[in-house]
Amino acid sequence: MGRGRQKAKHTKVARELKYFSPNTDLDALQRELGHEDPNAAGEPDYEDKWADMYGEGDDEDGEESDEDEEAAK
Repeated sequence: MGRGRQKAKHTKVARELKYFSPNTDLDALQRELGHEDPNAAGEPDYEDKWADMYGEGDDEDGEESDEDEEAAK
């Protein structure tokens, strides 16, 4: 016995944490996390560094694909 007061206190604290919503400074949070706006940056999100080595229709083994052979006919 004797746990009623302790349980009530924990319930009160849990309820306060659940429903308490402080004002959040989202701009400060973005700066802290180092988030950059992708629209503001001039660089693309993904840049294929191997694109210049292979043509559009080249397979990995260097042979042309079936689509390219049909287009050449």
